[in-house]
Amino acid sequence: MDKFGKSQPVKRVEDVRFLTGQGRYMDDIAPKGALRGVVFRAPVAHGVITGLDVSAAREAGGVRAVYTVDDLDAAGLNINMNATVVKNRDGTDGAAPARPILAKDRMRFVGEPVAFVVADSMEAARDAAELIELEYDDLDVKTDVGPGGPLVHPEAPENRAFDWGMGDEAATEAAFAKAARRVSLEVGDNRIICNAMEPRGCLAEWDGNRLHVALGAQGVWAHKAQIAQALNLDPEAVHVTIPDVGGGFGMKAFAYPEYFLCAHATRELGKPVAWMSDRTEAMLSDNGGRDLTSLAEFAFDDNNKITAYRVRTKCNLGAYNSQFGQPIQTQLFSRVLMGCYDVQTTWLQVEGYYTNTVQVDAYRGAGRPEAIYVLERLMDRAARELGVDPFELRRINFIKPDQFPYDTSTGETYDVGDFARVMARGAAEADVQGFAARRDRDAKTGLMRGIGICYYIESILGDPSEGARVAFNEDGTVTIFVGTQSTGQGHETVYAGFLADQTGIPAHLIEVVQGDSDRIAKGGGTGGSRSVTVQNNATLAAVDVMTEAFTAFLADEMGVPASEISFDDERFRAEGSNLTPTMLEVAEMARDGGRDDLLSHEARAKLPARSFPNGCHISEVVIDPETGVTTVDRYCVVDDFGNLINPMLAEGQVHGGVVQGIGQAITEQVVYDTEGQLLTASFMDYALPRAGDIPHISFTSEPVPSTANIMGMKGCGEAGTVGALAAVANAVQDALWERGVRQADMPFTPHNVWELIRSEDIAAQ
Repeated sequence: MDKFGKSQPVKRVEDVRFLTGQGRYMDDIAPKGALRGVVFRAPVAHGVITGLDVSAAREAGGVRAVYTVDDLDAAGLNINMNATVVKNRDGTDGAAPARPILAKDRMRFVGEPVAFVVADSMEAARDAAELIELEYDDLDVKTDVGPGGPLVHPEAPENRAFDWGMGDEAATEAAFAKAARRVSLEVGDNRIICNAMEPRGCLAEWDGNRLHVALGAQGVWAHKAQIAQALNLDPEAVHVTIPDVGGGFGMKAFAYPEYFLCAHATRELGKPVAWMSDRTEAMLSDNGGRDLTSLAEFAFDDNNKITAYRVRTKCNLGAYNSQFGQPIQTQLFSRVLMGCYDVQTTWLQVEGYYTNTVQVDAYRGAGRPEAIYVLERLMDRAARELGVDPFELRRINFIKPDQFPYDTSTGETYDVGDFARVMARGAAEADVQGFAARRDRDAKTGLMRGIGICYYIESILGDPSEGARVAFNEDGTVTIFVGTQSTGQGHETVYAGFLADQTGIPAHLIEVVQGDSDRIAKGGGTGGSRSVTVQNNATLAAVDVMTEAFTAFLADEMGVPASEISFDDERFRAEGSNLTPTMLEVAEMARDGGRDDLLSHEARAKLPARSFPNGCHISEVVIDPETGVTTVDRYCVVDDFGNLINPMLAEGQVHGGVVQGIGQAITEQVVYDTEGQLLTASFMDYALPRAGDIPHISFTSEPVPSTANIMGMKGCGEAGTVGALAAVANAVQDALWERGVRQADMPFTPHNVWELIRSEDIAAQ
């Protein structure tokens, strides 16, 4: 297909090379002869290092170097594991303990890097790591999320990293005092391990003057700045690239110790150094997600209208601050605190705590799934306690279409929305009216069926500005340079298709270049559902620049004023002229005329405001009370993503997000024992959802075009997960309610569900 865009479901062009083994991932790009790195990791969750003998490892065959924290200090490295801290309620900063890239004096979680071995082969490096002698004194371990217990950092008394608040606490208290009804629910949001298909990895090369670091990451520019600072290099001496990436989900956006270690080792040893995580290593050391508990409360008037909302949350940061660990459950949670409901009196208080576990940071949705999960679980509980249909209770409290633009209580401005219309479409598509018959049918065979709804809204995040450069090549092809980074979402298809749609350049002639700090001077990377919205906005700006430049050039060629030349997304035209060149033809004319200045065009553009994707998820589950096995039997999504650029890819993003939500809700459970040992460090113990665990996911678009960008679109990358958690959990709670279960928390593993049913059955006897 030569020209596409305009909401056509175009297949992903990059899949041809991925499915035929032509992809180039981290473990494919290491040059022959590259040295291999292995990290020696902490075997205990909390301990004082009393001895670290690496002499035998250094003498082992094939070993080039073994680095400890003392070696890094002696080399004068300036390591700064960047982390954003929030303001406490009293105006002070949240705790900011130092995070060394190799453990210094104390180990604080199982898997924390202690030493780095570099050898001629992976086998030699692993063998040498086995020779390292570590002596330590055990310390008591903290794994619970709350004040007190063994101290993880002296900078955080009682292990409290921050105490943050947003809203009007006094007004909220007053509203609750005079409420006609009050409903409360404590909700747990279990920790997960990201488990991208491709684990993390990096390659570092030093040519004597410049450092090249290749990463499996979500953007190059933050890494470039941090690595340059750490190694005391001029930023221009650091080149960062990203090859194909097998999944990111937020976890790969951040810096990790291994990246700095490889960079230092290659500069010292003069040979390329590669490191690649194995699966258990990833489970031990990758940033985790979620891990919080919230007490949420509604105040209602006599008409079932919410008058106030209050949330108190305790969240687990792990052993250290990760890059956005503190803002995730505070600032990002607050973006959609009140969801789609017209409530102005709110209070959110969040306390963050350190524990002897791996760090927690952004995972698909980053704070918004957590906020919507709490809100929508409470909405279902309120509907039960008030005796109101859950659809009707939501409808009563929705922000109405004539209230937009709508300023939320936490400072966001929703541009547009028609939530009741989208929810009504969801109820129809999910055949909610037929649910009772399906429940009765299952009951006759001893099974329990439940239905759950979640109406979500989310906010796209990240840098609202982005750049694009379009270059015309001698062979007749075109290259577009972008500042975002695909980690498997299909960006090459979308960006090439969008440029083709705006210019008439055949899509198969367009190459998308990303992830190279030398070829692209600046970019915002990928995260927060920003990519297609922000990048295509920049592409539009570049097309405008290009059209204006070509128009001025053609004015001379055609002998007409520039004001008489038009461009209709395919050809330039002027009344009275038979010359109707395409963009490619104008570029060739410019090349023939020696106008090389017209062969490259770039622009930066900034979105005037955020967009707010929203939608209705409806799930049905079936529970076997004899075994506790919970099956998601039906799943329906109706989304308002505004105007869709490529419906097929949008649907794929929704499917992937829903699967990750079902995984957290049904199968995935991170378990640490009381000594801080991770008991779920392999796929024998950590259950990712399989194809058989997922039903057909119905997807329907019910768009209300956004006014926050010229394309009228809304980001979709994380929306599936934002809605899935509560939809599945509410369905499980619905099925269990008739059995007397009043508190059902994720994950709904067979054992957990069986125990809930068994406990209520015993209590009823």
